[in-house]
Amino acid sequence: MNTVDAKRVLEAALICSPQPVAVRDLRMLFDDVLCAETLKSLLLELQQDWVSRGVELIQVANGWRFQSRPEMRVYLDRLYAEKPSRY
Repeated sequence: MNTVDAKRVLEAALICSPQPVAVRDLRMLFDDVLCAETLKSLLLELQQDWVSRGVELIQVANGWRFQSRPEMRVYLDRLYAEKPSRY
């Protein structure tokens, strides 16, 4: 598999995952053909691919995930504004 396809697989898996995904789990996507260092390199490239977008790829304690950028919060809060309870 070439790097472009591998990055597409990683991107789809991370976008669709409800929680962060560890590198060891991401290796399963490729039947352990890609080593952890190669995956980390691809993740860093993917991170750079998303630099100018409203979403970012970040590494957290338990893996990698996509999240909205902090500066998008003001806009996203409009969609998910907390409404007062009705009694």
